[in-house]
Amino acid sequence: MTNITPPTPGVQLVEVAPELAGQRIDNFLITYLKGVPKTLIYRILRKGEVRVNKGRIKPEYKLQAGDIVRVPPVRVPERDEPVPVAQGLLQRLEAAIVHEDKGLIVLNKPAGIAVHGGSGLSFGVIEAFRQLRPDAKELELVHRLDRDTSGLLMIAKKRSMLRHLHEQLRGDGVDKRYMALVRGHWATSQKQVRAPLLKSNLRSGERMVEVNDEGKEALTLFKVLRRFGDFATLVEARPITGRTHQIRVHALHAGHCIAGDSKYGDEDFTREIRDLGGKRLFLHAYALTVPLPDGGELKLEAPVDEMWAKTVERLSAP
Repeated sequence: MTNITPPTPGVQLVEVAPELAGQRIDNFLITYLKGVPKTLIYRILRKGEVRVNKGRIKPEYKLQAGDIVRVPPVRVPERDEPVPVAQGLLQRLEAAIVHEDKGLIVLNKPAGIAVHGGSGLSFGVIEAFRQLRPDAKELELVHRLDRDTSGLLMIAKKRSMLRHLHEQLRGDGVDKRYMALVRGHWATSQKQVRAPLLKSNLRSGERMVEVNDEGKEALTLFKVLRRFGDFATLVEARPITGRTHQIRVHALHAGHCIAGDSKYGDEDFTREIRDLGGKRLFLHAYALTVPLPDGGELKLEAPVDEMWAKTVERLSAP
C-alpha cells in the first residue's frame, strides 16, 4: 500500500498495492486505520466520506490494484481517554441518583441504557459516571441490570465497598425486589420457581438462557401485587440467585412471560401492551435492602417511569 500524499491530520489519498486487490474496502480500512472502532469505520463508509476513484462505494466493494482511496481524517480517543458521553445522558443519570455517600452511588437506571459499553456501544452507565465523578478513581459496577430493565443499580466508589457488597450478594445479604407485568392470570398469590438456567451464545453473538438440567441452580420467589382480569398480572419477583436473565426466563417457565420482552416474550401480548403506550420491557428493580459495612442498613425504593405508570393506569381503567 503506498501513500501518494504524505499522511497528514487531514484527508489521505492511498493507492491500493497489487497484493491488496480483491480485498473488501471495509477490511482494508480496519487494517489501515488500526485502533479505530469498527462502528466508526462503518459510519464513515455509510456517510460517503470514504471515496474510491472519487466515487462513493459500499462496504462490500472489492478493491482493485491502483485504486485511489480517499481516507477522511478520523480522530481516535487515546487509550486512556474516555469517549465523551452526551451531555443529555449525563444530566439524566445525575438526576436519576437516589442515594450517594462516600462509598456508594445508587441510581434509578432508566430503561434502554446499558450498564457498560461494549457490543457496539461506546459507553454505558459506568463510563458516564466516570465522567460525572472524575475524582472517584475506583468507580465500579456492583452488579448489573439488563439494558432494557430499569431500576436500582449500585455503583461502588471504593474498592472496600465493592468487596463488602460482593460478599453480601454472595451470602444472600442483599434483598433485591423487582416488579414485572406478565401475561395472563397468575393464579397463586405466591410461587417459588426453582429451575436451573443454562446460558448459550447464538451465532449472532446474542446471549440466550434456557431452563436446562445441566444449568446452574436458580431460585426466584414471585408474589402477586395486582391482577388485571385474565389479561395481565403485576408481580413482585425476588431473585435469590443472580443468574443472567433469571426473572425473565423463570416468569416464562411459570407460564407468564414479561410484557415487552423481545427475547423470551409473546409478540401478541407485547403488541397489546404497546397499544396502551407501553413501549418498553416491563421489568423494574424497585426495592433494595443492603447491609452497610458499619453495621447499618440502606433501604431504598425507586418509582417506575411515567410510561409504566400510565400503561398500568390504562390497564386498570374499566
